[in-house]
Amino acid sequence: HYSGLEEAVYRNIQACKELAQTTRTAYGPNGMNKMVINHLEKLFVTNDAATILRELEVQHPAAKMLVMASHMQEQEVGDGTNFVLVFAGVLLELAEDLLRMGLSVSEASSIVIEGYEKACKKALEILPDLVCCSAKNLRDVEEVASLLHTSVMSKQYGNERFLAKLIAQACVSILPDSGHFNVDNIRVCKIVGAGISASSVLHGMVFKKETEGDVTSVKDAKIAVYSCPFDGMITETKGTVLIKNAEELMNFSKGEENLMDLQVKAIADSGANVVVTGGKVADMALHYANKYNLMLVRLNSKWDLRRLCKTVGATALPRLTPPTLEEMGQCNSVYLSEVGDTQVVVFKHEKEDGAISTILIRGSTDNLMDDIERAVDDGVNTFKVLTRDKRLVPGGGATEIELAKQITSYGETCPGLDQYAIKKFAEAFEAIPRALAENSGVKANEVISKLYAVHQEGKKNVGFDIEAEAAAVKDMLEAGVLDTYLGKFWGIKLATNAAVTVLRVDQIIMAKPAGGPKPPSGKKDWDEDQND
Repeated sequence: HYSGLEEAVYRNIQACKELAQTTRTAYGPNGMNKMVINHLEKLFVTNDAATILRELEVQHPAAKMLVMASHMQEQEVGDGTNFVLVFAGVLLELAEDLLRMGLSVSEASSIVIEGYEKACKKALEILPDLVCCSAKNLRDVEEVASLLHTSVMSKQYGNERFLAKLIAQACVSILPDSGHFNVDNIRVCKIVGAGISASSVLHGMVFKKETEGDVTSVKDAKIAVYSCPFDGMITETKGTVLIKNAEELMNFSKGEENLMDLQVKAIADSGANVVVTGGKVADMALHYANKYNLMLVRLNSKWDLRRLCKTVGATALPRLTPPTLEEMGQCNSVYLSEVGDTQVVVFKHEKEDGAISTILIRGSTDNLMDDIERAVDDGVNTFKVLTRDKRLVPGGGATEIELAKQITSYGETCPGLDQYAIKKFAEAFEAIPRALAENSGVKANEVISKLYAVHQEGKKNVGFDIEAEAAAVKDMLEAGVLDTYLGKFWGIKLATNAAVTVLRVDQIIMAKPAGGPKPPSGKKDWDEDQND
């Protein structure tokens, strides 16, 4: 029997293990999909750990620590969230074995924590020696596509070559000379129909909208963007107009028409031939827009409006005033097109270095396209990581087994009790190739013993071959299965931090409202006058 404190530590570890086990079966290209139904009863079918965690409502405070660590990985690197969960879960599982060895929990915890921190520091020192290659030219689409294969493959196994090529084209086309790449500049537009292979990249922006007026295509577009409705000015106060005869009635509406006519004519005279508005379009304004051959597009989202301004270099005007040349945006063509049976408005840049690129995703169902979008997000984030640090390490469990081998040797040289924790930390790295093997239906122990045997011969780049029928290994550098150095670095660091934080907790104290009768809820609006 454990004391109350020991029981709390084991319960914390148990909760984290269960969470890690959920995502472990989704690890790697052969990982199983999860069907998640969130609190709004929206259905997600995915093996992306970040999405699964975002939609699950994790209640246990200790398990929330792991969720926070994987969110940090998502923000820092944009990929590798499942690695953090699986690794942290195994670290806690192995820590439990050490805690059960007989020492009091508080003593054992401090020894395990010290050992884990030493081992983590050592792992991050070894990691730079495991770098097998670096990205040479991030403006070469073929090279970038080959580097994105691994991250896309884990979400869309079988379509990785096609998708990696699309993502590479989109990323390379908007990579600025400064090298500061913004993930937000790659937009995704999902349209149901056709198949994945019908997806394409466009330089510019695509909106699932129809044009408002008669004009549906403009070449060499000069664009005026308004954040207000395309309508006449409405006065702040109400006014009463007394009309005595028919002539005054005719003149009253004519005055409004003339004012609208002058406003739209002024916009057309400024040289603008496309008007984008963030509000509703009045019938009368639409009539005059058609009269002066202006193309009208309405965007309800202010974010879309801002992105469009960024793409075409326009300034969003708050009132219907004619734009100056500096405030007008430009792009090669704006046209209404039909993709499948969906009408889309395309703002197209012919020049390669547009500010924004859009990947047009086609697919048979919304769930499938959502999953492809997640794969695209991971690919784009991987490209961003490569712009920060071009180093790459071998994937497929090769890096993990090499780290396990070297940290075990380091543990042998450490005196004191923390050597047990250091060896357990090394053993935790085996969880990654083990998960890959189990999800591929291969005996994990066989794979790990083969990997160790090959790594003892000094072949650092050899990892698990997921495409072989039996337990086989191959050189990951030759196979092109590569992980980013930063992804691994942050993954190991964040997983260790999360595991150590959970081990440091011996009690969970939750603030709950005290018992007793509920205070009376006073009558609402007691000071309102009853006669109103």
